[in-house]
Amino acid sequence: MVTVTVDAILDRTLEGYDLSPEEGLVLLKQTDPTVIAAIRATSDKLRQQQVGDIVTYVINRNINFTNICEQHCSFCAFRRDATEEGSYWLDWTQILEKTTDAVRRGATEICMQGGLNPQAKINGKSLPYYLKLVETIKEQFPKIHLHAFSPQEVQFMAREDGLELSDVILALHKSGVDSMPGTAAEVLDDEVRHILCPEKTDTATWLEIVTKAHKLGLHTTSTMLSGHIETPEQQIRHLEKLRSLQQTAINREYPAFISEFILLPFVGQEAPKSLRRRVGRDQPVLADALLLTAVARIFLGNWIANHQPSWVKLGLSGATEALKWGCNDLGGTLMEEHITSMAGAIGGTNMEVETLQWAIASINRPYQQRDTLYQFVS
Repeated sequence: MVTVTVDAILDRTLEGYDLSPEEGLVLLKQTDPTVIAAIRATSDKLRQQQVGDIVTYVINRNINFTNICEQHCSFCAFRRDATEEGSYWLDWTQILEKTTDAVRRGATEICMQGGLNPQAKINGKSLPYYLKLVETIKEQFPKIHLHAFSPQEVQFMAREDGLELSDVILALHKSGVDSMPGTAAEVLDDEVRHILCPEKTDTATWLEIVTKAHKLGLHTTSTMLSGHIETPEQQIRHLEKLRSLQQTAINREYPAFISEFILLPFVGQEAPKSLRRRVGRDQPVLADALLLTAVARIFLGNWIANHQPSWVKLGLSGATEALKWGCNDLGGTLMEEHITSMAGAIGGTNMEVETLQWAIASINRPYQQRDTLYQFVS
């Protein structure tokens, strides 16, 4: 009976229908290898229909400008107190050096995020510090795409300076921020957030900030931190919220929208002990990540066409396998990455362009460099 149900669901998706959350949940709860193979095949077929066979990648650099953070998320091995060993805070010269090196190596994007550092102020104000971060890069490199500052960082600036969220987004955009990472989403369910990241923005505020970004012309990405304490029901609700967010942006003809979905499987090797004990393992379960990847393509693909695995979290072989489970992009070169690597991830922090190309070619798919908003770069 279940197989008939799954077959019917998969047939519906191939006819172009959006899955209901209940149907998504049925797929996510499958354990029979034959049924899972059918889900994989459907996600791969939808990927082919929705975006074609080309697998894209972006040449970018990650700059995590500080790990000093006022919050204490239970999964985070990156954050430090200002006085703690291992804390760091890059100065303007270091940020410029990293950007210069990235541009020399062909980067079209700088991705910049950091801890919530209450000391990061100019004349006692938070927003001017972040604007100076942007200007430091954009004055020298006006053409580089700056993908910067999560909804959490936007809320932090607004709170520190007593500003409206829209005013912060607008100021960042005007100063040179070109798009916003959809990070700090973790799982968009307040029960999960209460355990994972009780000090972080709640679900409604995260959604509000991303909606405002779209209205104000700032494209965003979307993510999900998976494979820790969340249930399949909560995973589907998360996907449903992202889909609804995108439907709103497209149906209301906002000037910007979500450009991609990235699944971020939980890496717990160096995470705080309480969550490690609760989750019970250090590295992601590839099979779980792949099934969720496939269901995400089936659930979101009509609205969010670009899907990317995390080679940092899954390793390059796991991420390459995900290209057969609905993904059409292999992400960025990163050049350096601290947040996941400090959690004990196996994937490394830098990927050469040739290595990404080799991985894509290994599954007989064509590759193509792209920019942040998925335009091909010749």
